[in-house]
Amino acid sequence: MGRRHHHSVYVIELSKDVLYEPRFKKSNPDYVTGKPCVYVGMTGLSPDLRFDKHKAGIQANKFVQKYGLRLLPALYAVYNPMPYAGAADMEVELGIGLREAGYGVWQA
Repeated sequence: MGRRHHHSVYVIELSKDVLYEPRFKKSNPDYVTGKPCVYVGMTGLSPDLRFDKHKAGIQANKFVQKYGLRLLPALYAVYNPMPYAGAADMEVELGIGLREAGYGVWQA
């Protein structure tokens, strides 16, 4: 019997203030004004626990720690849970898809 899949992708909405960060702006040349700004990540924890850790500064992405507002489960819950390799691939694919939809996206 194999191990239960427990990896997840997650999407965190970021405050629009992140658009004042030069690195974020440079990474999103096709950002459509008015669309959400998000952080896309993957974790072996629950997305809720991972978000709490980001906000607490534990293995945190600085943009999430400073600008993270809330999880957006409508954008990722359908994919979870999955094996590690699937989550690693899906994190990239999800980021690409959201960028193509005009979102501002950050991935670590």
